[in-house]
Amino acid sequence: MASAPRLFIAPDWPAPARVRALCTVRGGGVSRAPYKSLNFGQRVGDEPAALAENLVRLTRAAGLPAAPQWLTQVHGSRVADLDIEGPREADACLTRTPGRICAIQTADCLPVLFTATDGSLVGAVHAGWRGLAAGVLQATLAALADAALPGTQFLAWLGPAISPAHFEVGEEVRTAFLGTDPDAEIAFVENPRGRWQCDLYTLARRALARAGIADIYGGEHCSFAETGRFYSYRRDGQTGRMASLIWIEPAAP
Repeated sequence: MASAPRLFIAPDWPAPARVRALCTVRGGGVSRAPYKSLNFGQRVGDEPAALAENLVRLTRAAGLPAAPQWLTQVHGSRVADLDIEGPREADACLTRTPGRICAIQTADCLPVLFTATDGSLVGAVHAGWRGLAAGVLQATLAALADAALPGTQFLAWLGPAISPAHFEVGEEVRTAFLGTDPDAEIAFVENPRGRWQCDLYTLARRALARAGIADIYGGEHCSFAETGRFYSYRRDGQTGRMASLIWIEPAAP
């Protein structure tokens, strides 16, 4: 009997035992039935029932303690505190509450997950190039620091995003980064068309290091190249989304 498809990957990082995190993969491969190809973003023709079925499957497989707290992502730098009532139009979120799940969706943009080393606080970020240029990682770290006890340290994990080999951008993207960090030029390689291959992972690592984060993990995948495993907007146009989730496990009753 064939084994069930794997529905997610887990970060390889030394997070506290009570912190859980994952990023979904396509699961069943490309299929006309969306629930057979795990998807958390609405594509043309997707049925709400299929998207709901995906969440049921993931909840069972990963043992989610609650429904994820989805954001309305806008490629900006706003951070939503999920422990406070307020708008969810944001590209990053955080929580201190066990059982409350930070969730973001990507399909080439970079998902970044954070945890405090003492397990008291977690966060998730949707970091496309616009968000990175706008300082979404720095804004998230500032919000995490404000919500944590003084001296709290954080770990970061970079999930699957488009690699520089497949991410061609124009001069306006390069200029947006060099305006605040001239040394960011190392993340851009000119191609024969006079445009630039952009390395989101390098840009994120630079932003995190400048904000004082020394422990950075992940960054080994390519959403574009790993066709059977991840969705990619650049590759496919109308496509699904991966979900990156992080939460603090509730205490056992």
